[in-house]
Amino acid sequence: MAAPSPAGIKIKEPLLALILSFFLPGLGQIYNGQIKKGIIAIIGYAVVIFAMIVLSFFIIGICLIPVIFIVWLWGMYDAYTTANKINRGEPVTDWLS
Repeated sequence: MAAPSPAGIKIKEPLLALILSFFLPGLGQIYNGQIKKGIIAIIGYAVVIFAMIVLSFFIIGICLIPVIFIVWLWGMYDAYTTANKINRGEPVTDWLS
């Protein structure tokens, strides 16, 4: 359970944000209210997976596996830490705002 947040701020569950990003990078960001960031993460993840599949006949396709893993880890970490910042009342901005 999240700790109480400052008045007027909607509490976010950091673990739920992490779990959502576990299943799809960007969902945790969308849950946290960072819609643009979440959409960019989802599109980026899809582009890298598509590139990996298309280029799988070449060595570069295999080399994209670590990129997918890094994006996946980043999504979980970012969603969790952002939810904690929101609960503490710290300012959080969306990309391209």
